[in-house]
Amino acid sequence: METALAYVLAVVIAIPVGLAAGWWLTQRRERAWRAAEKDSAFDEAARILDKARAEAESLRKEAVLKGKEEAFALRGEWESEEARRREELERAERRLLERSDSLDQKFDLLKERDTRQDDRARELREGERVVEERMQELESLLRQAREKLESRAGLTARQAKDRLVEEMEDEARAEAGNTLRKIREDAQRNANREAKKIISQAIQRMASDETSQSTVSVVQLPTDDMKGRIIGREGRNIRAFEQVTGIDVIIDDTPEAVVLSGFDPVRREVARLAMEKLVEDGRIHPGRIEEIVEKSSREVEEGMLEAAEQALYDLGIHDVHPEVVKVLGRLQHRTSYGQNQLLHSKEVARLAGNMAGEMGLDVQLSKRAGLLHDVGKGMTHDHEGTHVELGYKLCEEHGEPDVVLNAIRAHHDEEPHRYPETFLVTAADAISGSRPGARREMFETYVKRLEKLETIAREFSGVERCFAVQAGREVRVMVQPEQISDEEMAQMSENVARRFEEELQYPGQIKVVVIRETRAIDFAR
Repeated sequence: METALAYVLAVVIAIPVGLAAGWWLTQRRERAWRAAEKDSAFDEAARILDKARAEAESLRKEAVLKGKEEAFALRGEWESEEARRREELERAERRLLERSDSLDQKFDLLKERDTRQDDRARELREGERVVEERMQELESLLRQAREKLESRAGLTARQAKDRLVEEMEDEARAEAGNTLRKIREDAQRNANREAKKIISQAIQRMASDETSQSTVSVVQLPTDDMKGRIIGREGRNIRAFEQVTGIDVIIDDTPEAVVLSGFDPVRREVARLAMEKLVEDGRIHPGRIEEIVEKSSREVEEGMLEAAEQALYDLGIHDVHPEVVKVLGRLQHRTSYGQNQLLHSKEVARLAGNMAGEMGLDVQLSKRAGLLHDVGKGMTHDHEGTHVELGYKLCEEHGEPDVVLNAIRAHHDEEPHRYPETFLVTAADAISGSRPGARREMFETYVKRLEKLETIAREFSGVERCFAVQAGREVRVMVQPEQISDEEMAQMSENVARRFEEELQYPGQIKVVVIRETRAIDFAR
């Protein structure tokens, strides 16, 4: 029992003592660790500080070296710049010295020139005085000579002067006529050569076929029996066909053919297509006729539109209003003197474009003006007015350029040419219409034109005879030599040509040749 109590008491006493001893040992260990850690931190700090000082010293030395190097470099640049400026100043000083020497020399020259001018002025004044004295002497001598001349010639000075002026006027007029003729010959020679070159080059670059149409179309029939079916019972089929198409149907003794006659080429083409379809189908009666004519009319309209679009595509012309294209297509079936107008317009466009290219003008605008210059001819069958007025209004309403509008009016001289391209269109129109084979002319009209040419030429005074040759493209006028001088021939040829332009309508141009013959006759005895 006592032993157990003693044991318990010893345990109770040993626990606090053990705890106290453990706490004391722990505190001591921590103090020792902290002291060691503090010493280690001080050592590390001292080491870092030493390292930092060493790096700072190294950086300071590097900075000092770099600063010295930069200072040396700046000093070298400054010295080189200073040397350059010193050289420039020296050169400027040398130039100033040279300029000063040059100015001194010029000053000396000017001074010497002033001295010479003064001497020359004195000489001129002396010369003027001498000339004035001589002039007075000459006037006195001329007065005496004039008095002697008047007394011997029996004429006053005024009368002699008037006679001299008349003679000089005659001589001047003769010289002016010769000069005018020479200038005109030179100008015409050069202008003709250049124009022929441009026109020939333009024509060589194109070739176009012309189709000649008349006022009738012939439709071939498989047999003559078909004529009776075309006429119909009591003529009702042929009357219905003529009423619907507006074209006369001529059925005569021509074997296996009927003739369609009419002045409207579009209606005549519609009638031709309709007749061919009716003949091919065989069913011919009024109802069928109306159906086929309406269908043929649509086909002709489509064909004309396709022809116009193809012409625009061939010429490279764009942005044309559809209404203008539609009217342009009607030229496919429009003729003038047997010349197809759509082909004529294309030919004019190509010629004008080629000539514009040779002369450095606007090629596309020239082509456009050439193609549309006669577009009004597609409206003359349905509208009142000339083709010039109709074409001008159509193109103006649909925004065509001013060059096109001017070409439409100017190619018939209804307004002056305002653009170079319109001159080319007029020239191309004349070339296309007057070239051989392009147009046909009635024999009566041709004869009347020749007679009119000769009549106009004979109306001029001094004309002895005249002849229209080369199909009216040249008129030879023979004048009386005692009434018309060589100097007046050039003026007469111009006057005759102007009368032709004012009073006649003709394709192309007419050459006027004035011929004067002088004969000197003598006899040997």
